[in-house]
Amino acid sequence: MNSFRDRLTTISETGKRLWIYAKKPKGRLTAYRNIVAYLCILLLFAVPFIKINGYPLLLLNILDRKFVILGNVFWPQDFYILAFVLLTFFVFIILFTSIFGRVWCGWTCPQTVFMEMVFRKIEYLIEGDYTQQHKLNDQAWDGEKILKKGSKFLIFGLFSLIIGNLIMCYLVGYENVLLAITEGPKAHLAAFWGVIGFSAVFMFVFSYLREQACTIICPYGRLQGVLLSKTTVVVAYDQVRGEPRGKKGHAEGDCIDCKLCVHVCPTGIDIRNGTQLECINCTACIDACDEVMVKIHKPKGLIRFDSINGILKGEKWKMTPRIYMYSVFLGALMVFLTVFLLTRKNIDATLLRVPGQTFQTTNKGTITNLYNLQIINKSFAKMPLEMKIIGLDNAKLQIIGNQSIVLNPESLTENVFIVEVPEKDVPKRSNTLHLEIYSDGKLVENEKVSFLGPIK
Repeated sequence: MNSFRDRLTTISETGKRLWIYAKKPKGRLTAYRNIVAYLCILLLFAVPFIKINGYPLLLLNILDRKFVILGNVFWPQDFYILAFVLLTFFVFIILFTSIFGRVWCGWTCPQTVFMEMVFRKIEYLIEGDYTQQHKLNDQAWDGEKILKKGSKFLIFGLFSLIIGNLIMCYLVGYENVLLAITEGPKAHLAAFWGVIGFSAVFMFVFSYLREQACTIICPYGRLQGVLLSKTTVVVAYDQVRGEPRGKKGHAEGDCIDCKLCVHVCPTGIDIRNGTQLECINCTACIDACDEVMVKIHKPKGLIRFDSINGILKGEKWKMTPRIYMYSVFLGALMVFLTVFLLTRKNIDATLLRVPGQTFQTTNKGTITNLYNLQIINKSFAKMPLEMKIIGLDNAKLQIIGNQSIVLNPESLTENVFIVEVPEKDVPKRSNTLHLEIYSDGKLVENEKVSFLGPIK
């Protein structure tokens, strides 16, 4: 009876792929889901073109190690902030999943949104509903099949190419993508092959891999086993009301075993077997079942959003100790993240002694140490800098090759400088100095470094 838990619904007992032909869903929740999905697609395509004070809303330039979030630039030196952002996001997903199950997967996940709301709808338009698709796949390769399959994959390829270019907009900015398009592949080979690579991956995922990405590759579904509980609200079948199932007029329960809930499922499961790894809470089965209940004059909600305790015991949802714990942890992370963002500096400096160098004694009776200074400007403004060295009397600082440093916006500069101190003012072998960096008279960074001298 529980054999469905021993294998995936899309894999046969012999290990062969079982292709899913999902019936076209319709109903109130499907209409809401369409609205949410199209808003997500609109947002996804709009974000690369939205700017705040002339700067991108979101840019994830991995190659240049520069990330722009809400108009603020983040560099590798800000990795701890990005780590906290990701950790906060993951904890939010854990909390959300513990309360509402896998709603994210069925309603807002890009994989599901594009698969069900773009590529699957193209398939319905060209090949028809699930029975017509099954018939078309089984028939010989005649003119009709070649025309329909060919046009479908041509449109799939076009949309995959559009999505590939969209991803590049997130990585390098839409200006660079438009420049690469206008100047041609020869002038931008790396960008060209990047787009081709992304597009090929999307084409493979949406034309062949499909629901396997959710059930086999994505780890989120497998995490449900530890995130869900009997109080989690999920798409569930009311077995108390529905069983025993049977044909209309011959069933004691409300379920007439029409199997429409199975036919509309994009992952091919039977929701009546209970919560399963493959279920993405898309609610297609709810709409299909409600339509049948109306026709047989039964109350809607045989399949609905509810918890196991809600179905078996009639309990309303309530906070559990685990939900409280997740909420407190999420709140603490958000506090830390806020503090990090508010205290984040626009200037970040790294000061190190030149490798292999200790100190030198000059014929003027002074001791010199040589340093490397790397400064990154995280802001979008040009910043002239002044530096002072403190910690030893009569210490002098000389920048090699430059008299002054001016940081361009979103740039990194490296400089070598010498600190010279009279030998009489160097009291011991290792001394502590502080390099103070000023911009427009304001202290923006303070770096500590050791100054070596002779043994006394």
